[in-house]
Amino acid sequence: MDRIDSQGYRANVGIVLSDPSGQVLLGGRVGQTGWQFPQGGIRVREAPRAAMYRELREEIGLDPGDVEVLATTRGWLRYRLPERYVRRDARPLCVGQKQRWFLLRLRAEKSRLRPDTTDTPEFDRWRWVDYWQPVEEVIHFKRRVYAQALEELAGYLQPSPPPPPRWPGDWNLDEDHAP
Repeated sequence: MDRIDSQGYRANVGIVLSDPSGQVLLGGRVGQTGWQFPQGGIRVREAPRAAMYRELREEIGLDPGDVEVLATTRGWLRYRLPERYVRRDARPLCVGQKQRWFLLRLRAEKSRLRPDTTDTPEFDRWRWVDYWQPVEEVIHFKRRVYAQALEELAGYLQPSPPPPPRWPGDWNLDEDHAP
């Protein structure tokens, strides 16, 4: 069972997996056109790092020895779901996600990536893209949180990514960043 806090935010981990050149992995959702980083819920009594390693294995088939953890966000990054995605009949009610993001460097060969390690794979394809590109490709309501995570983690990546593009003026990237 996933953890949902008193405000209705589901605890979640996000994974930014980089290759040695600084590109990052984007996964294509099964049967959909959307792209996103690997991510998933944190179970009750599960630590964020343990959830990250579980999701890494489930979604892209990698083990802890296949990656190096470079950094994690200092607090939770939150986004609200648009009304049409809120399942009003679910209890407890989930209105969005609060995420801890991890920046990883791939140590294994890219051929080790496998989307088919579970009965219900999350991804059916993936590609390596420039560091800031995922913000433009993820579903619209996750874009600000992707920008927040990537901006916070960028300084830990070598080679360093270029400076971020100009984000929309109404994105306050310091907002919704709680310890």
